[in-house]
Amino acid sequence: MEKTNLQDFTFLIPLRIDSVNRLENTLVTIEYILSNFETHISILEASDRNTGLLNRLLPKDVNHIFIEDLDTIFHRTKYINQLVESVDTEFIIVWDTDIIIPTEQLNQSVDLLRKNEVDFVTPFKDKFLDTSDILRDLYIQSRDIDLMEMHQGKMKALYNPNPVGGAFLAHRKVYIKAGMENEKFYGWGREDGERVNRWKVLGYRHQHIEGVLFHLTHERGMNSTFHSPNQDELKMSEIYRCLSKSKEELEDEISKWR
Repeated sequence: MEKTNLQDFTFLIPLRIDSVNRLENTLVTIEYILSNFETHISILEASDRNTGLLNRLLPKDVNHIFIEDLDTIFHRTKYINQLVESVDTEFIIVWDTDIIIPTEQLNQSVDLLRKNEVDFVTPFKDKFLDTSDILRDLYIQSRDIDLMEMHQGKMKALYNPNPVGGAFLAHRKVYIKAGMENEKFYGWGREDGERVNRWKVLGYRHQHIEGVLFHLTHERGMNSTFHSPNQDELKMSEIYRCLSKSKEELEDEISKWR
């Protein structure tokens, strides 16, 4: 199968290897991307020590950045911003390490960006499906996405009713102008909703592509759930605070973020 040319895109993947499943998911996801696209991938791994394991297992053409981070909470928004600033391709794809999205949905997303019909694209709509352990293992053994398409009905839908996390594509300069990530979102949760709401307030063009996102299931540690009881409330307050601002007020605040 001929690969799609995405040399003007970089996949950006921030991660912390906190389980064997996470490591496996990372390698399977990278393989899926490289088997379907001629593109760039940049991974930022932040952890308390560098085992060198991930770097040895990654294909040589994947850029791997390691940052020593003694914080038990993975500050994902901060590391996405660092990844964005480290690349220079016209477009970026911010990508969670545990996901698989059908290639036709990504190709549609790419076309919309290249034609300047949108500023941001979420390459799926409504269906953020957790594979289950059994279907995850079957996919890893077969590498057959048709198998997952066939068994969608056996998967658990996450983040209903309007999931927006997992992946998005953007024109890099527009994304920077829109404030990139709000680093007040510390640890897991809610940053995806804030980001999309902010784009809306600022008047940017955002579109979903019909289709599904498959989430390769994994253990839920402190960086896959709210890390303290009040985190959800705090993060929802930040979302509502940003939504209450006018476009001009929000632009003024963003200018002071970095």
